[in-house]
Amino acid sequence: MPASLAGLTGVAVALAVAVAATLLIAVTVFGEKGRDLTLLGIFLATSGTASLALGSGGMVLAERQRAGLRFKLAIGHILGVVVLLINIVVTAVLMFLSSHDLAVLSLLLFFSGALAIYFGASHSRSLVRSLRDLTDAASQMADGNLETRVETMAGDEVGVLGEAFNRMAAQLEAYAARQRDLEQARRDLIAAVSHDLRTPLASIRVMVEALRDHVVDDPETVERYYQTILGETGHLNALIEDLFELSRIEAGVLQLDLAPSSLQDLIATTLRSMEPRALQKDLDLVGRVPPDLATIRIDVRRIQRVLVNLVENAIRYTPRGGRVAVSAVADADLVRVDVADSGPGISSTDLPMIFDRFYRGERSRSRESGGAGLGLAIARGIVEAHGGTIAVASEPGHGSVFSVTLPRQSSATTPR
Repeated sequence: MPASLAGLTGVAVALAVAVAATLLIAVTVFGEKGRDLTLLGIFLATSGTASLALGSGGMVLAERQRAGLRFKLAIGHILGVVVLLINIVVTAVLMFLSSHDLAVLSLLLFFSGALAIYFGASHSRSLVRSLRDLTDAASQMADGNLETRVETMAGDEVGVLGEAFNRMAAQLEAYAARQRDLEQARRDLIAAVSHDLRTPLASIRVMVEALRDHVVDDPETVERYYQTILGETGHLNALIEDLFELSRIEAGVLQLDLAPSSLQDLIATTLRSMEPRALQKDLDLVGRVPPDLATIRIDVRRIQRVLVNLVENAIRYTPRGGRVAVSAVADADLVRVDVADSGPGISSTDLPMIFDRFYRGERSRSRESGGAGLGLAIARGIVEAHGGTIAVASEPGHGSVFSVTLPRQSSATTPR
């Protein structure tokens, strides 16, 4: 239905309802009937049609002037008062009031109309001020000031609009802060990867040049150089593999080979592989797993990578003579594996971001002690791909506990 036709229909319905309600009051309250009731209905219909036509025409002219909201509201109030005056004056004339009574009535109506226009203008001033504040705040946000907020004192629709604006501004500010953090993390990652690639490559180049130019020729030194080159290339291969794995996690295309597996055997294998490193630091490496722990449906290779990463981190940051413990508990639907250490703990600044992609804190993600800092991000992606969660509880000076919770019947999902 066209907008103009819909508007005319609404006006006709409003007029019909108003006339019917007035006639009903005339019958029930004043006892009008017969010819008087008919004349009253004709007068109301004629007067109402003329009044609505006048008011609608005035509002259309006000809209076409492209004036401000305050002006349009004032025109609406004035037209309402004018329509009221015309109806009352015509009724008074038809009732054959004396000229004196008509003059007094007109003065009273003028006084009442002036007060009505004043109160309408006061209300529109408050409404326009609130809208202007919203407009100014939107302009400031467009200029980049995402900390802009508006005061929402009223509980009407304008107040609701202001609250919605503040929520939008808060979300945009949080999103912009997150984007800045991610951009900084990206720059840090590039710097870390560049360092981790450049250092072993430079070492390899120096040793290869030394071997080529026969700077070293005794068998023992040559063998040591070869072993060092192999170690550095292994480091480079591990770094590239981490980057590739992380890219698959980020893209949501990580494919899991799920199969029923013994978590008890997986933890035992992990502890045996980490035992030489623990012995080098004189650490007490223990495992506490219930003997009746049921099988769980997981990708063994990737979950072992998660456990190796967590145990390796715990060994790295636990001082000599400390303790690293791996335990597992299960209920009907979930299995939780905890890796606890007696290290210095994680600072409250690093703790909320310890699993963030590319985050590098002072302690656990430094290049000097932890490589490119991708291990925990990869671990989180693998665990979430299994439908599980990974969390950390730590307090400086009291060690850390990393907890991996997995469903017994995991199904491959897309990591967050």
